[in-house]
Amino acid sequence: MSESIGGDAPTAAADPGGDGFDEAFALADPIGGWLTRDQARALWDAAADLPPGAHVVEIGSHQGRSTVVLARALARSGGRLTAVDAFVDGPRYGGTATRDVLAAHLEQAGVTAVVDVVAARSQDVRSRWSEPIDLLWVDGKHDYWTCSDDLRWSEHLPPHGRCLVHDAFSSIGVTTSLLVHVLPSRRLRLTGRVGSLALLEVASPSGADRRRLVAQLPWWLRNVGLKVLLRLRLGAVARRLGHVGPFDPY
Repeated sequence: MSESIGGDAPTAAADPGGDGFDEAFALADPIGGWLTRDQARALWDAAADLPPGAHVVEIGSHQGRSTVVLARALARSGGRLTAVDAFVDGPRYGGTATRDVLAAHLEQAGVTAVVDVVAARSQDVRSRWSEPIDLLWVDGKHDYWTCSDDLRWSEHLPPHGRCLVHDAFSSIGVTTSLLVHVLPSRRLRLTGRVGSLALLEVASPSGADRRRLVAQLPWWLRNVGLKVLLRLRLGAVARRLGHVGPFDPY
């Protein structure tokens, strides 16, 4: 798996070994969302490393950008994906219309049979969940309380199972949740990040693991500052600080 600590995401190789990633990302890239190519590669590698018949849970599917990548990787080994999204009504999330768009993207990618779409809040699904899972991908609502509850899905992972979290050290809510629940944790450790995608593992953390997490805070504060500048329409100032483009850092 591609890992980066202390800097932005590494440049991804062009589908080394012809493992199918390029084809999967070509299907996912036109789908709306903020998952970068390097982050998609990290998802692909994590799913591709799982044993045959593995079960992955995705929290927050939206239109399916990450869903397609995960499902294409799992389809190669008979795995399956449970995609949990509340599909909240309103202009921001789109409600039922967004779910229909997701279904169309899954069909286009040929992974409908691999994905079980669960239209419900992740907290409600988790409260009645009892099945072991092999990989957890968290990209749901980014407030502290929701992310904190989403991290509890990691209780269903095996030892050394992986939990990947999007918008870490970018979103205030997600980062605060990691500081409160991962920094002092005895069972989750940060192994790296790819841009704002945090790579967690179910394992007892060392002092170095905890220092690794704390070391991300300057990058987080920079990202928060850039977001403030963009909200204030001070893009020129953000560019002088090294930010490229009109969108938030991801």
